[in-house]
Amino acid sequence: MKVTAFVLTLFTVGWAAVPLASAKHTILVNRIGPSASELFIANGDGSHERKLFPATGFDYDASFSADGKWIIFTSERDGSANIYRVGVDGLGLERLTDNSGFNDQAALSPDGKLLAFVSTRGSGSTNIWILDIKTRKLQDLTHTRAPSGNFRPTWSPDGKWIVFSSDRNIEADRNTKFDHAKGRWEHLQAASLYVVQPDGTGLRRLTPAGKFAGSPKWSPDGKRVVFYELPVEDTFAARGFGVPASQIVSVDVATSARMEHTSGPGLKISPQFLSANRIGYIAKAGPGEHGGLAFTTGEHGPDAWIRNPSWSPDGKSVVYEKFIYSSRQNQPVFASDPEFELRYSGEFPAVSSTGKLALSPFGELTAGVNLSQISLSVMDLDGGNAKRVFSDKEGGAYAPTWSPDGQWIAFGFGAFFTDRETKPARLMMVRADGSEKRDLTSGPINSGFPSWSPDGKQIVYRIWAQQERGLRILNLQDGSITKLTSDYDNFPTWSPTADRICFTRATQNAFDIFSVRPDGSDLMQLTDAPGNDAHCAWSPDAKYIVFSSSRLGFRDEAPLYDVAPQPYAELYVMKADGSDQQPITDDKWEEGTPTWVPETVKRARR
Repeated sequence: MKVTAFVLTLFTVGWAAVPLASAKHTILVNRIGPSASELFIANGDGSHERKLFPATGFDYDASFSADGKWIIFTSERDGSANIYRVGVDGLGLERLTDNSGFNDQAALSPDGKLLAFVSTRGSGSTNIWILDIKTRKLQDLTHTRAPSGNFRPTWSPDGKWIVFSSDRNIEADRNTKFDHAKGRWEHLQAASLYVVQPDGTGLRRLTPAGKFAGSPKWSPDGKRVVFYELPVEDTFAARGFGVPASQIVSVDVATSARMEHTSGPGLKISPQFLSANRIGYIAKAGPGEHGGLAFTTGEHGPDAWIRNPSWSPDGKSVVYEKFIYSSRQNQPVFASDPEFELRYSGEFPAVSSTGKLALSPFGELTAGVNLSQISLSVMDLDGGNAKRVFSDKEGGAYAPTWSPDGQWIAFGFGAFFTDRETKPARLMMVRADGSEKRDLTSGPINSGFPSWSPDGKQIVYRIWAQQERGLRILNLQDGSITKLTSDYDNFPTWSPTADRICFTRATQNAFDIFSVRPDGSDLMQLTDAPGNDAHCAWSPDAKYIVFSSSRLGFRDEAPLYDVAPQPYAELYVMKADGSDQQPITDDKWEEGTPTWVPETVKRARR
């Protein structure tokens, strides 16, 4: 590897200590998901839609009550996701659950007395809970533990059974464990259908291993369950990274006899029996397309990007959600721990000692984003005074890091998600105003994800090549390179006290957080949990580390998401030695690439 050497004089900036027990700690985070979600009611064919609520909020996953008078839905209007109900005219709003965890995907029993819903309360993983509306008594129906989860419960017409999807057998089912998508570090999801009685007895599996089965609904006579089905290996692409085919299938609950109701290409999700011979569903189109309501009898509703439809019992009305993707800079992200103030900032945020924010702003990861040509921008912490400081159509700019004096930004430039070996990335730097672009590395080895040392003299970064991987340290004064590690390592971050570097390492079937001294000694594994731990960031006093973790598993069916690589990732905080690991978010979206706001910057903003 060749290195472009130059001498750079930088001033060391001290980091003010901030004890964890003091006032709120501000952490910037990227939450991959919509900026808002609105509920709409329309005719059964999708025509003549109207908003359920006049104001824009964060409402989703709605369903009708059996008598057609109520709509049950999830809302984040009061912070955490909780269950509400409202009349079909948008009046009579009532909150049904009150919990700081994640509560979603609810359905009322046919008599309206019991509520089945998904909740992370207790264990942190998604279980099906039953709430008695009158007595407020709660029951955990499924009792599974992470990384398994249970999703999308629906009552049988007679109220004697609940059907749901679950990946509870990911370890027991051969070839369907918590595996990664091919060539990636995101996970596949292997879910099957199960039925259980409301008291927790009679649990039985309806669909076999080897296929993904999701979003079950009962036929009007209660004899069959309809669902969508696709290969397990396609559950990553189905999130918006390809256009795999799925089919609408039903199964006889008594005999397990299957019937396929669709064929051919296209991703079909969220089916529901509208009569014995007619099923409605969503045609989830590919990137840049919309799709919309479709029916097994051949009709199609208006072209629209809608999700999670639920038809009224008579099939004459349908409620669904529409996601809104717009700027969310500086908007709050709900934290389950009140000691933390979380703010949305976009991808790979980096805060300078002068209070400026550098971002690789590839937006909301919506359709049409070209990940190979991402630019680099600098702005105020609230998103104001934004300026693009680097853009080049030949590659993307990722993972900026500030020099300690706030004058320079180093970053990786090139290919990072595809063509990593045929189009190697290199390290570059640029002044905060966009001037004086300089190469730091060159050659055939892909280099990226840098982190500046507190004294400003070195940069740690990761390399990626067929025969060589690991972390390297670049000396900015003479251009020399030191090998720090030689494993599958990434996302290094230098501690503010300069004595350690935390990073992500591939371990057996997972990724975990490690730390090491800059001379390569005293390697420590800090996390060891199912799923992936990544994107570590130090607190200003270097006593704590925030990171992203998928250890709690999926919060919903993976194919229902749009362009969300890891929709299950939550933020955790731990001490620098790996002890006292605690989650600080609990929702259905992906939180990643966090960074702590230095106390010096927070004081300057007051």
